[in-house]
Amino acid sequence: MPRIAALTTAFFVSLFATSALADDYPSRPIHVLTTSSAGGISDIFMRVLGEELHKSFGQPVIIENRPGGAGNIASRACQDAQPDGYTICIINADPMIYNQFLFRNISFDPDKLAPIINLFHLVQALVINSDLGAKSVDDLVAVSKQKAGTLSYLTASIPCVVYMDSLKKEKGADWVRVPFKGGGEATNAILGGSTPIGLLGIGNVMGQIRAGKMKALVLVNNIRTPLLPNVPTLADLGYKGAPSQTWYGLFAPPGTAKPIIDKIAGEVTRVFKDKDFVEKYVISRGQVPAINTPEEFAAEIKADRVAAAQVVKASGLEPQ
Repeated sequence: MPRIAALTTAFFVSLFATSALADDYPSRPIHVLTTSSAGGISDIFMRVLGEELHKSFGQPVIIENRPGGAGNIASRACQDAQPDGYTICIINADPMIYNQFLFRNISFDPDKLAPIINLFHLVQALVINSDLGAKSVDDLVAVSKQKAGTLSYLTASIPCVVYMDSLKKEKGADWVRVPFKGGGEATNAILGGSTPIGLLGIGNVMGQIRAGKMKALVLVNNIRTPLLPNVPTLADLGYKGAPSQTWYGLFAPPGTAKPIIDKIAGEVTRVFKDKDFVEKYVISRGQVPAINTPEEFAAEIKADRVAAAQVVKASGLEPQ
């Protein structure tokens, strides 16, 4: 009995200590690691979100860019950081759900990082250089047959590769994938006509779509956006394959106290209740809010990994 009493006392002391720690958090600047370089999607968004968190937390949010390695570098740094709530990270779906199936060895364990909150989905579209003249996906397939051996496309998304391969097999399309180096280079390649087809985030190309230089044919991750209300989704076209998962979320190092994770999630949720913030910094940039709880985010990741394994297997890609 004395041992049970001692254990019970220790448990409650630990519980109260953790709660007190969360009450005092944060007492110094918070560092956020990003998978992108300066000017990238996660970098830009985290800076504006960080300003809002600074107002409520009373502590600055410092952005540290850790690009490269398909997101593995920043993810490893996040895993190795002290679990005290003063280093967190913004990571997109690829390192968390796809990379374990695409690389023989990755430098971190995606199961160890603690989900805090999903932030937004990046809306992706199949876009073409308007000079191709196609008005729909079927039109594009027909154009590819007319221009046999000359059309190429680019994308950074494995599910999008699977989709383009399925069209090629099912409808006899004629195109080839070229390496994807980055959003800016992709946009220039489509505009210049050297690679007139792209599947990428609409935030990179809305200006060109509005100017009539590009045309969006389909939304490839089945997420609608008021920016392109008349563009169909893959589901609308009858495609049954898995859509691309392109979310960006916040994570903490393994072992970070749950009350601290909940406090960060709560503050981010509060920021997203501001309709002006969401419209200006999320929707207008071709994104869709994906706010949830840490538990819901963890369940979403688990489900996404099952789909990712199937997508990679269907793609025929071998781990590198």
